[in-house]
Amino acid sequence: MTNDTHVRSPLLERADHRSPSVFLPENLLREARRQKGLLPGRIPAICILDPDGDIVRFVRGRFAAERSPHWACYHTDLWEWRSGPTRFGIVGSAVGGAFAVLVAEQLFVSGCELLVSIASAGQIATGLAPPCHILIERALRDEGTSHHYLPPSPFAEGDPQLLDLCARAFAVAGRNVLRGATWTTDAPFRETADAIAARRRDGLLAVEMEAAALYAFARMRGQAVVCLAHVTNQLGCIEGDFEKGLSNGACGSLDLVLAVSEAWRRDAQARSTSLPELERS
Repeated sequence: MTNDTHVRSPLLERADHRSPSVFLPENLLREARRQKGLLPGRIPAICILDPDGDIVRFVRGRFAAERSPHWACYHTDLWEWRSGPTRFGIVGSAVGGAFAVLVAEQLFVSGCELLVSIASAGQIATGLAPPCHILIERALRDEGTSHHYLPPSPFAEGDPQLLDLCARAFAVAGRNVLRGATWTTDAPFRETADAIAARRRDGLLAVEMEAAALYAFARMRGQAVVCLAHVTNQLGCIEGDFEKGLSNGACGSLDLVLAVSEAWRRDAQARSTSLPELERS
């Protein structure tokens, strides 16, 4: 029998953030491929996380997106389609930080190089006019998963260079996207009046469920992840809430992904072209 008076939270006491994990995503996928009889192969370099599933339904209907033959995840399907020269992949219904990072770990060892998450969010700041999009610069870590990837700190930060690239891409595309901080929670039905007021005083724009975990994962693993919040509701406090716009917001959200992907692809090409010159100097 344990003496509970001396037991402290392992989440808050964890100090081995730089230690390698015994359980690896590539090993899980190896066994999944064996059991499912799947051949090895790379998934698209640019992938989307779509917790609500609206974008998945849209690309399946509009672009005839097909289930990936190389995605071995036990819990999700990856849908692929082309837009011009670019192949995209998308996973739907991975709700919450833990599920999002579980999928992200597997995406990046399967061939993903850039991951864009677009999740519905509730309005915190006054003056917003839902539906609208936010480019999340940093997210308050009021969830558990981020604490397994980074030491304690109030916020998980997005990559500044990637955020700037996205902001420039939205400006070129003529899209008005806010930029700021959000609150990531594991418990949406515990968003009390006191908690919301505190987050509003902190200057946070919206509340969502994935960004802090994804940004902590990205920072620890050195991966390219950008999180967008699609502010669609006022926490259900008004009649007619949760209206997302055309095609449940999928059209507008997908336009943002296309702008980011094109900018990221041009930036990657520019970097690869300049590499030989740097090596010669």
